[in-house]
Amino acid sequence: MGRVVSADVAISAVQSGHRLYLHSVAAAPQTLIHELVRQAPRLRDVEIVHMHTEGPAPYAEPQYAESFRANCLFIGGNMRPAIREGRADFTPVFLSEIPQLFRSGILPIDVALINVSPPDRHGFCSLGVTVEAAHEALHSARIVIAQINPRMPRTHGDALVHRDTITYMVEVDEPIFEVQPPALGDVERRIGEHVATLVEDGATLQMGIGAIPDAVLHHLGGHKDLGIHTEMFSDGLLPLIESGVVTGRKKEVHPGKIVATFVMGTRKLYDFIDDNPMIAMLDVAYVNNPATIQRNPKVTAINSAIEVDLTGQVCADSIGPIPYSGVGGQVDFMRGAARSVGGRPIIALPSRTSSGIGRITSLLKPGAGVVSTRAHVHSIVTEYGIAHLHGRTIRERAKALIAIAHPEDRERLEREALEHWHIRI
Repeated sequence: MGRVVSADVAISAVQSGHRLYLHSVAAAPQTLIHELVRQAPRLRDVEIVHMHTEGPAPYAEPQYAESFRANCLFIGGNMRPAIREGRADFTPVFLSEIPQLFRSGILPIDVALINVSPPDRHGFCSLGVTVEAAHEALHSARIVIAQINPRMPRTHGDALVHRDTITYMVEVDEPIFEVQPPALGDVERRIGEHVATLVEDGATLQMGIGAIPDAVLHHLGGHKDLGIHTEMFSDGLLPLIESGVVTGRKKEVHPGKIVATFVMGTRKLYDFIDDNPMIAMLDVAYVNNPATIQRNPKVTAINSAIEVDLTGQVCADSIGPIPYSGVGGQVDFMRGAARSVGGRPIIALPSRTSSGIGRITSLLKPGAGVVSTRAHVHSIVTEYGIAHLHGRTIRERAKALIAIAHPEDRERLEREALEHWHIRI
């Protein structure tokens, strides 16, 4: 049974050379992180494995380079400087395969640092807003250190953790990180409107966080019997649940349930999922498994990209050779949607960056990572329309993609299509 101790006693169990798993996204356990950094002088070569985390990441600061090295399985904004400057590492991996890294011993975990709700009368805590690979990490780790946090919502499914699996319990009262809904501009609204035309009644949705997913959800108010089986969701989904658009009645897997592996949003969202039996928070190896995803009808997977070339190759994890985010669950859901009866894998992105650089390109930047290959891609959407690529030749793809590029980029793209691909538009 987990012993209640102070943070300094709990973190004293961490030793030089250990590999730590850090509870990720909005669940990053800040009290334990700050105590770990406070004890940095006695520690050397501690590897910290995590997905992207919200909030500060002081262990990645230059002065702690001898003590800690982060290994990011997905990169958040707080880790990009350390990645760029060589103080942290990036491991490309499908989200669905992260638990297997821990279970197989490819990345054995010595210590798991997690952030959970207080135990109920049966002794069960909850991982709350983030299950992802934490479920496997804490069962693989030799030592489990948990923040016991009354502000963590209690969620069901694989989120439940019995206190007997916890080595040390540290009582805290710490806010869960919140992300406010983004403002929707004209570009995002137009993209959302186009994507919404591809969503059928009874579809099962996967979407991410940000202006484009929220814009899509904004345009689905007239739909019926939508289901949710997604890596994550945010506040933008709440109006569709409250209005009865999301029912999950047509789903084959967990009908009537909203399935996710983490959530990120405001306190309103966290209060909604708290002890809500409609929400099933499940292990990412199951949620993101294409074999699971494809069993639902009309899976409509909506993902984004940094850039797309004229053949349909999707770069979603880097800007040129510099890692920016990660492979994530894009391919998991692109394949699952493609194999679903009536499914639609969709990549949605603005035609240009905020600085005016075209995101439909003749060639990807040198060193850019291809997350979804040209064979994975079915539909690309910008504010200028929809390019249907599945079953199309390279020439047909280039023509369709140039038609939805920014108007000021189209003439140049036509020239470059001829130059690079010998395609005459």
